[in-house]
Amino acid sequence: MLNFAAAAAGGGTNNLLGMVLPFILMFAIFYFLLIRPQQKKQKQRNSMLGALKKGDKVVTIGGLHGTIVEITDDIVVLRVNDVTKLTFDRSAISTATVVNEKAGEASK
Repeated sequence: MLNFAAAAAGGGTNNLLGMVLPFILMFAIFYFLLIRPQQKKQKQRNSMLGALKKGDKVVTIGGLHGTIVEITDDIVVLRVNDVTKLTFDRSAISTATVVNEKAGEASK
């Protein structure tokens, strides 16, 4: 009986490592498959939103296409057609296309 208690006490570290190791592996898998790609995507989106300027063509989250007329720290005013201007939060911009001004001048 004494040998059984000594064996259990000595094998406790292996048993503890055997219980914790799967959780560590699961966290590592979640990090590389879920957390890290999401952080990269968020960083790319923040840099895109920070680089917006007047004249850029954008698409909102709701699917509205327009051209930026005015822009502040958190508000963007889009021109949808010749008359209509709509105000959105900067975070409502989904994608942006930078207008190449040199290409427009060359075609004139």
